[in-house]
Amino acid sequence: MATPLTADQLVTALRAEGVKVIEVPGWRTNNRNHVGKWGPVHGSMLHHTVTPKTMSAVGMCFDGISDLPGPLCHGVIRRNGEVHLVGHGRANHAGGGDPDVLRAVIAEDYGIRPPTTNEHQGSAGAVDGNAHFYGWECENLGDGKDPWPAVQVEAMVRVSAALSRAHKWTAKSTIGHLEWSDWKSDPNGPDNVVSMPGLRTCIAERLTHPANWTPGTTPTPPAPKPPTETAVTLTNTDLQHVALAVQGYRNPKADAASVAAGHGHIPDAYGYLVLTHGLVVKLTTLIERLDQRVAELERRAA
Repeated sequence: MATPLTADQLVTALRAEGVKVIEVPGWRTNNRNHVGKWGPVHGSMLHHTVTPKTMSAVGMCFDGISDLPGPLCHGVIRRNGEVHLVGHGRANHAGGGDPDVLRAVIAEDYGIRPPTTNEHQGSAGAVDGNAHFYGWECENLGDGKDPWPAVQVEAMVRVSAALSRAHKWTAKSTIGHLEWSDWKSDPNGPDNVVSMPGLRTCIAERLTHPANWTPGTTPTPPAPKPPTETAVTLTNTDLQHVALAVQGYRNPKADAASVAAGHGHIPDAYGYLVLTHGLVVKLTTLIERLDQRVAELERRAA
């Protein structure tokens, strides 16, 4: 069960997902809450408007039509990818549907499609979908021939993912009206561009990325977490082992004289540098003496 998002939360979630949001004046108080409950919400439903390219469906969805008062959805997804918010609260979009579908959406445990619906508005076993689904009307004739622009389909995916992300739902929380009511066909389009299994696959993919992800890009990986520090209590034996590691371990083959001379240990880094420096100085002095001796012998030979 989920409490519906507030108007501000809805706008924030959509914009975070990269949706181009247009707030229609008055949308925040435009609802049908006075005739029925709104919530708990369980999912999001996609529709088509049955309108031509020459007509904007925004006004119709805000005000409603002669036999069905508005709002007719929560937002209109236009052909250009813009999402116009027209209502917040109960909206006349889903109507009656199949209780088996509602249970499957709540559990999110179905396969590529919810159970086959056998109910519709006014049928004996129908349940009220307007109380439990966000509704999104997508501008299209819905005749199976009117093309769906890629930017519009991308907006449909982003809107659905935004709600799933906000409510911690999966892609299976998004259904089409045709999966809810047995006398509906929306959303309908050529070549299954808006088939619900395909759209859910795209929504699921989005949910594996950050909200601002754009297909074809690689998101910046999160910064690695700093290593956690763990307190360690050292015993006297532990401290002796540390001291040996710093000073160097005794060479078991060193004789007493070498040990007495300080050469019976493998020195630490600093000690090794000091020892090496001393050897270099001695070698340099010997070479200078040899050079002087050679020069003296050459003079005598001449």
